[in-house]
Amino acid sequence: MIKYRKIGQILVENGVLTKEQLEPSLTEQHRKIGQILAEKGVLTKEHIDAALVIQKKEGGHLKKRVAVLISVLILSCILFVVNLNNQLGIVIQEAKITTGVDEQLLPIKITNSFPKNTAKVCAWINWRNAKINTQILVKWHYVTDDIPIYNYTLNIPKREGVANVTLTLPEGKHLPDGLYKVDILSGKKHLTKTLTFEIG
Repeated sequence: MIKYRKIGQILVENGVLTKEQLEPSLTEQHRKIGQILAEKGVLTKEHIDAALVIQKKEGGHLKKRVAVLISVLILSCILFVVNLNNQLGIVIQEAKITTGVDEQLLPIKITNSFPKNTAKVCAWINWRNAKINTQILVKWHYVTDDIPIYNYTLNIPKREGVANVTLTLPEGKHLPDGLYKVDILSGKKHLTKTLTFEIG
């Protein structure tokens, strides 16, 4: 690895200058070392010019190495972000509790509050960045009595789209009054959204 050398070090290593000649000049650091040594008659302008050419060449190599290192770091960061996005995969853009959906699978009425004797509640999901057959797990939970109600696995058929998962009780039955939550997990592991609603 090439290191950046100061001009005094180059002059000593090239045998143009001794350490003893260099040291008194280092105390006068408010001026350039080449100028100080030339004024003292220790060096000629040719010596200084030759050392400056070497210094500039070594500095160019150092700058190139730093530029390569920075490029590698930037590329590593980009690859890390791309890999992270691939690992996370699907992005749930929106998720809403609704009373139902229309023919285009769009929510009819978005609400978190349902009347007594409700027998049907829908969880509407809008996703993007999915791989085909990615699974979303929709978990319904009755929070008031801490009872899991229903788990539904949704197989994603396309890269982006919408779906509706409905919790429906049989005719004559209704959901008990209280607080509910719906957890939406991508890949059955990564919690992406939690929705809540209340009945009563």
